[in-house]
Amino acid sequence: MSARVLITGAASGIGLALVKQYLALGYSVLACARRSSPALLETAAEVIDGVDVTDPAAILSMLEQLDGRSIDILINCAGLLSNESLDDMNYARIQSQWEINALGPLRITEAVLPLLEAGSKIAMITSRMGSIADNTSGSRYGYRMSKAALNAASKSLAEDLKSQSIAVAIIHPGLVSTKMIGYQGDVSPEQAASRIIARIDDLNGDNSGTFWHANGDTLPW
Repeated sequence: MSARVLITGAASGIGLALVKQYLALGYSVLACARRSSPALLETAAEVIDGVDVTDPAAILSMLEQLDGRSIDILINCAGLLSNESLDDMNYARIQSQWEINALGPLRITEAVLPLLEAGSKIAMITSRMGSIADNTSGSRYGYRMSKAALNAASKSLAEDLKSQSIAVAIIHPGLVSTKMIGYQGDVSPEQAASRIIARIDDLNGDNSGTFWHANGDTLPW
């Protein structure tokens, strides 16, 4: 039986590229999206639609569709980016990013934890903008705060899951050309996905909890 990967945020961008590449590698792919896309539906993945990572009822529905199937790799890829500054401090947008970027991956991970076994892996797609040491430009309050919180939660998960032999990677994908940043990045979704897969392949109990750039560099907290 082929290994199984579950990917959130799978409708477009990095998530969709991950779906396609894992399928090409022979994985059984469970592709979760808040709203599926034609491009996702064209793949051979099993699509689970309506997965709003902020909604406990939607996550429960996802679990029902998983029907107890084991998961070898969980990739939390769903995310939201907006730009708050001192001149435009929109707390509703900050709250939305907090719910999706920080609490969402934690909700998903907690929900599917019973489906993970010894040797399973979790990848959190984060951002170097969550690094406090690396912040030399300010602004982006909601995104920075939510990703810093995700990094902290992911490190706790790595420690808490050691006894179960489940490893956690915290991965910055690079500046990726997706709709979220107006396609202004210098890395394609396909390149980012390939690098993320390499980091997940390298993940083990000894390096669990590491904050990586997808190119393999270790990033500062």
